[in-house]
Amino acid sequence: MEYCYAVLFFFVGSILSSFYGVLATRAPVGKSIIKPRSHCSNCNHELSWKDLFPIFSYLFLKGRCRYCKAKIPAYEPILELAMGIFFALAYLYYGFSYNLWVSLLILSLIDLIFVSDFGYMIILDSPLVVTSIAVFILKIIYVNFQNALESLLTGLIVFIFMIIVGILGKKIFQREALGGGDIKLSFVIGMILGVPHAFLALILSTFLALPYATYAILARISREVPFGPFIISALAIVFFYYDKFSYILKLFY
Repeated sequence: MEYCYAVLFFFVGSILSSFYGVLATRAPVGKSIIKPRSHCSNCNHELSWKDLFPIFSYLFLKGRCRYCKAKIPAYEPILELAMGIFFALAYLYYGFSYNLWVSLLILSLIDLIFVSDFGYMIILDSPLVVTSIAVFILKIIYVNFQNALESLLTGLIVFIFMIIVGILGKKIFQREALGGGDIKLSFVIGMILGVPHAFLALILSTFLALPYATYAILARISREVPFGPFIISALAIVFFYYDKFSYILKLFY
């Protein structure tokens, strides 16, 4: 039965990844996620359900549009496969628990933020709001109401801290140091990790971003470096290795 659930989580993860792809590419440019229906970006032909089945449609169609034979971006089935695998692994590792549902929320944010922030330099508000509400409810169900309220406080503390960092960064560098989405994402980090783990995740995110930022400078890439993917990656790392990071923090107490 355990592996049956794992297969179910795999399909749920891959299906959600397909939906996240629509959300992360349409919402940043003000398009509806409902209309028009999914269509080929090359010939604009409306796609049927046979063309939209995660992973398998890509393989069956050999990576090309059924109608115009244009290549389908390879990252789409890769993300669907990865999300399915991670959803299944999360279930196998955590079982039905608080950590399972939160890990699925984090994985969902990773998918959405990587696509929207790298592609459009935008972190959507709606996924952050949904995640915050979901974490609050999960804390009430699995812990208690007091803990849920405390998570709102820790989220607010990290949020205010990031606002201050953004203001100081703008004064020092004479340009936007943090985007609004990055600051809002910090609220989610504070809710999930609490203090001081959230601050540790923010520090880690700067180290994760350093190689990409260095490459961008050397390659003379003019666009801003999207920070959101590195923040959400740091959140995932600290969450999944929470005990190890707790040990590191104890060294400084």
